[in-house]
Amino acid sequence: MNAQPALPSFVVDELPAERRSLRIAVVTETYPPDVNGAALTLQRLVEGLRGKGHALQLVRLRQQAGEAGAQGGQFNEVLLRGCPIPRYPHLKMGLPSKRALVAQWALRRPDVVHIATEGLLGWSALQAAARLKLPVCSEFRTNFHAYSRHYDIGWLRKPILAYLRKFHNRTNVTMVPTEGLRSELQQHGFHRMSVIGRGVDTQRFSPRHRSDELRAEWGAGPDTPVLMCVGRLAAEKNLDTVLEAYAAVRSVDPTARCVLVGDGPLREALHGRVPGLVLAGQRSGDDLARHYASGDLFVFPSLTETWGNVTGEAMASGLAVLAYDYAAAAQLITSGHDGVRVRVDDRAGFVQQALALATQPGRMRQLGIRAHESSTQMGWPAIVDQVEQVYLQALEATPQARSALQLVPA
Repeated sequence: MNAQPALPSFVVDELPAERRSLRIAVVTETYPPDVNGAALTLQRLVEGLRGKGHALQLVRLRQQAGEAGAQGGQFNEVLLRGCPIPRYPHLKMGLPSKRALVAQWALRRPDVVHIATEGLLGWSALQAAARLKLPVCSEFRTNFHAYSRHYDIGWLRKPILAYLRKFHNRTNVTMVPTEGLRSELQQHGFHRMSVIGRGVDTQRFSPRHRSDELRAEWGAGPDTPVLMCVGRLAAEKNLDTVLEAYAAVRSVDPTARCVLVGDGPLREALHGRVPGLVLAGQRSGDDLARHYASGDLFVFPSLTETWGNVTGEAMASGLAVLAYDYAAAAQLITSGHDGVRVRVDDRAGFVQQALALATQPGRMRQLGIRAHESSTQMGWPAIVDQVEQVYLQALEATPQARSALQLVPA
């Protein structure tokens, strides 16, 4: 019998699994250094998609005169003109740009277009994509129709909602952050929606950033109850409920403090309005993480959020969270276990819960510990994977774009 040839003395690794690498155009009217939930979460998504090897073209507004967009490799930026938004002068809205986008995408054709905002730039992107027969995914990020009642333009609610419905129903799929929002929008005639939540930067937001020195600056000792709210100081954030809750707590414990982190049109009106109220201004990065972790009870009564990133950030920071049974709180908080949810029509109940929690430090600490534990399941990688799958489904549903589904080595 012939001898078998000897096996080689080395091991050959299996070839890496193949994956779909896409050319993605992301269109947005807000992006860092803008400080808002939409800008910051979109940045995390872009970073996550780039990390998975996709080629990204970011179409955004030029934020400063002379600004040049990043170019090279698998990432490039297209910067377009914008103009200031009334009452929000630090933010800009886009201008009609269909012709510029058609020219860009005809030269450098994306596989899929992701429209993150529904302004004039978003509408231009929608028209340009239709002209070039490109699949489009959109996001419902901001309740503009709900904001209208806070700015004496409630009569515009129906026209705004009609525009948003027309906009999103022209896309292959609209990503919404919660089942509750999907159900609400379905009742208003929106179609083809996919629920994609938001992640939390669990490396940045953590109880380890708690600072007794910062608390001392607020006039709070180690045992002083500190209520906290993070967000724009604006009418739509329902800050009167925060102040009412704080007043109830101070009636029992005059040493209590309330810290509002953020800036906005109500800042001057709030200044000096209530004893012990700390207006910490706008914070970011590790400084924001330190502010979160140095509070005790996160009080968030907003009813205009599509998600509310601050809910997850507060949980990751180890705070007990009190919020209405709405948006992110409805999805992330198990009431009584890692936070407390209150019915959306129960303002008195919200205030009563704030008082009960602030006067039970042991219970607050336990809720905060469990909230932090729950937040470990809220990281961004799973969210990026879900968005990637939405892109692939949009491609599969678009005959002209199916060639983009060719497999390439990982």
